[in-house]
Amino acid sequence: MQETATVLVYSDDANTREQVRLAAGRRPAADAPAVEYVECATLPAVLSQLERGGIDVCVLDGEAVPAGGMGVCRQIKDEIFDCPPVLLLIGRPQDAWLATWSRAEAAVPHPVEPAQLADALAALLRSRLPAVA
Repeated sequence: MQETATVLVYSDDANTREQVRLAAGRRPAADAPAVEYVECATLPAVLSQLERGGIDVCVLDGEAVPAGGMGVCRQIKDEIFDCPPVLLLIGRPQDAWLATWSRAEAAVPHPVEPAQLADALAALLRSRLPAVA
């Protein structure tokens, strides 16, 4: 049984990456594994980390520049074998259809609402990993 999950957090904004880490914390839910974070500020860093393996869930900033999280999501779903589930941060509720287009498993609004982000991340971790006792 895996006791620690690795979550990739992609945003060109260090404050956004920090918000995600603080919102989800070390364990986003009691029945979810503890989390270690890998932060990426660029698309090449995201691709490199995913090719290396060991990523359980990705949290992508839909408003990142120059490569937005929605486009990154669609690209990694096409290019990465056994791509981990993706949680998108979306700037406007009207962008939910784009999250669907990108093939993300979940989307939450940005700015981050901690309980909502933690719940969504925990659900994706549960879908990917065995339960923690």
